[in-house]
Amino acid sequence: MKKTESYASVWDAIADTPEQAANLRSRAELMQKIAAHVEKHGWTQAEAAGHCGVTQPRINDLLRGRVSRFSLDALVNIATALGCRVRFDLEAA
Repeated sequence: MKKTESYASVWDAIADTPEQAANLRSRAELMQKIAAHVEKHGWTQAEAAGHCGVTQPRINDLLRGRVSRFSLDALVNIATALGCRVRFDLEAA
């Protein structure tokens, strides 16, 4: 009988290392917050792209949660273009 593995999060399950999982988790959380900001303002994808300084297809990728297409750097730049301040909290694992 095969032993079933369990993980603390989906990111831990799909990443090869804890560092990769943390990076994926951070990108996904930042993407969700940016998407919520766009939705709160009721912007179309084209309007959001204009505010963010990126193309509409790039916003589409963000709103669809395509984490692999964004670096933390790119997401921080998008959030800053929207007038948001990005903070990271560190806590012991």
